[in-house]
Order: sequence, then C-alpha cells, then structure tokens
Amino acid sequence: MFADYAKVFIRSGKGGDGHVSFRRELYVPAGGPDGGDGGKGGDVIFVVDEGLNTLNDFRNVRKYCAQDGEEGGKKRQHGANGADIICKVPPGTVIKDFETGKVIMDMSNKKEPVVILKGGRGGNGNMHYATSTMQAPKYAQPGQPATELYVTLELKVIADVGLVGFPNVGKSTFLSSVTNARPKIANYHFTTLNPNLGVVDLGGGAGFVIADIPGIIEGASDGVGLGFKFLRHIERTKVLLHVVDGASVEGRDPINDIHAILDELEKYNIDITKKPMVIAANKMDAMNEMEKETVIDMLREEFEPKGIKVFPISAATGEGVKDLLWHLHGIIKDAPKEIIEFEQEFVPTNDFDDEPYTIEHDPKDEHLFIVEGPKIEKMLGYTNLDSEKGFQFFQKFVKENGIIDELKELGMVEGDTVRMSDLEFDYYE
Repeated sequence: MFADYAKVFIRSGKGGDGHVSFRRELYVPAGGPDGGDGGKGGDVIFVVDEGLNTLNDFRNVRKYCAQDGEEGGKKRQHGANGADIICKVPPGTVIKDFETGKVIMDMSNKKEPVVILKGGRGGNGNMHYATSTMQAPKYAQPGQPATELYVTLELKVIADVGLVGFPNVGKSTFLSSVTNARPKIANYHFTTLNPNLGVVDLGGGAGFVIADIPGIIEGASDGVGLGFKFLRHIERTKVLLHVVDGASVEGRDPINDIHAILDELEKYNIDITKKPMVIAANKMDAMNEMEKETVIDMLREEFEPKGIKVFPISAATGEGVKDLLWHLHGIIKDAPKEIIEFEQEFVPTNDFDDEPYTIEHDPKDEHLFIVEGPKIEKMLGYTNLDSEKGFQFFQKFVKENGIIDELKELGMVEGDTVRMSDLEFDYYE
C-alpha cells in the first residue's frame, strides 16, 4: 500500500539529573562536594533514505522516543548520554507540527541528518555549586526535560511535470505510452489512487520525470473525495500538464473541466496556479478532422491568450505526443534547477528554567524552613522586594514554582519562618 501521510509521536530524551554527593575517604574528612553531571538526552534525528518511496513504516510504528540521559554519579562521574533515535524518510517528505500545521522541516534538499528535537541537557552535579559561603551544597541541577511533539509527515512527490485532469481522461494511458511507468488502466473512474512516476527519455541525454496525479474532482480542495491526498503532490512540480478529453467521449466539456481544476488548485494553494501550464487535448483519434479543428480552436481561443499552449494528442496512437514532450522539456530546461522547498515555520524548543533549589526543615528550629539554590538566588537578584510590584512578583514566583506546596508538605503552618538567602519571611495564609 502506498502511504503518503502519517501522524507520529516523537520525543527527545530527558537530560540526566546532576548528582548530590560528598567526598568521603580515609584522611579526607571534609572532601567537599563531588556529585557528577547528568548525561545529555538523545536527539530525534530525521534522515533522507533514497531507497524509500513511501511512508508505510510510519503507519506501523507511531512512537519514536530517544533514550534519556543517565543521572550523574559520585566521585564526579558523568552520567551516560542517551542514545539518539534515527527516523528514515523518503525524499520529498515534509515534517509539520500536528497542532498548527506549520512546517518544521522540509527534507527534500537535505543530504545530511537533521535534528528535529534536541535531547535535554544534563544537569550539573553539586560539585559546581560550592562557593566560599556555601561549601557543602545539598542540591544539584535537574536534567532538562524531554521535548515531545505530535508531527505529521507528508510525502510530496518530486517530479518535473504533474499530470492533472478529471478521472478517465487518459492520463494513465499517456504516462504509460511516454515513460516506463505501468499504471493500472481501465475504463472507469478513480482507477489511479496513487501518484505514478515515470521517466521520459527523449534521447541525447534529454528527459524529465513526470507524475500522474490521481484524478481531481470538484471540491477536492475542501477535502471532497480524497481531497488533499491528491493535491499535495502538485506543489513541487515545475510545470502542470492538463489532460482533457478533447473528444468528449463521456460528454464532458474540456473547457469547463480545465476551469474547474484551476479553481480547485487556486483554492488549495494559489501559488500552484502561477506555475507554467500546458494543455493536452487527448483522444483526437476518436474525432474526424472537422471536429478536431473545432475543439482545438475553442481551446486555443480560451487559453492561449493566458499563456497556456494547447497540443492536440492521442495517447493511444502517439499523435502529437513528441511535440508536446519537447515543449515540456523546453519549459523544464528554463525552470530553476533546485527542488522547491518549503520554508521552516515552526521551531520546537526545550528551553526551560531548570536551575536547582532545595527546601529543608531546620532540625534545630521546628518553625524554620530553609529554601536555597541558584534558582532562588537568581530570582532574588533581579527582584526589588521593597516595591509593591516586586513583592507581588516574589509571591507569584514561590506559588507557581510549587515552593509553597513543598513547604506545606514538610509541615509549614501559618506563623512559621522561611529563610531564603539572607532574607527571612513569616508565612501567613
């Protein structure tokens, strides 16, 4: 089964916590802090695999989690880093944030692995926090949290020419007659449910890749039928070839069909309608000369003033096909060489305030609680407690960071004293 869309959960590894320990050896009674740093969490990495052409693997496995970093150890031992997880995707894959639909990364031109989610940074051990006034710090930095995200993977076919047209107008027949592709062909609607790729070889090194985009119906841009599943594959093509049933075998009006498709393309993404376009009026073998002339004159009068050239062809007999292919080759030759790439719109981050702190009940005074650590020192350093706004910020900080709840769990009641750095506060509900 061809899969061009998948929703998956990705998670980077959590950073390992820093360790709290003190050097204890014979003849070294007060060796000081020696807690090691935590290991870095693993990254979530995406890499293009040229051997893949579908997202089938992501239909079977929907969770991709990197390994957490290990906690630091005593004797300044550094925790092991978590292992990365590598996700292989086919060329043309676009990674988007599921919630917003914004592009995280377009993998089309990426030759090297790309880190989508960075693993959490390992926390510092308590050996980093010894100062002249705090020679035995009882706290260490926690590891940075993991980052987790639901993303969508969209495979947008990379081809030079995109065939568009209503079902049963002869696109599959045309593709099979000019390339090595062998799509299923039958005389009923929606026979093509997957984009078929083929290579056109014009000889002398001239050629291009052509894709048969599954039949578009009115309302596809609003999700009618298979909707976006069809339209996403048109975005990367350099030129659009509209194939119409010029003979009106099924009673269709080729001019109305082209306008209907242009309307769907414009509603889906107006930039698509700015691409070079060519019309192939197919099934000329089913008409006499007078009928051919009438249909072609009508199409040319309607579309060639807009810069859309019309070619009468018969995919079944090969009539007019060579001229059409060489014209398409000329357009492609003048088009930009690089693959169309979607700009990044969303950058996942795991930038958290993770400085450590500790809360202790003073063993000598049951009504005194001590809160200390870099997180507290930084907060007090930029807060003016003498101002009303500054004191309100202080109260909000200790509440939102869970410090009040932790103090209550240790037994703090109304009237008890809390010491932070060199400041003391009495607690009241």
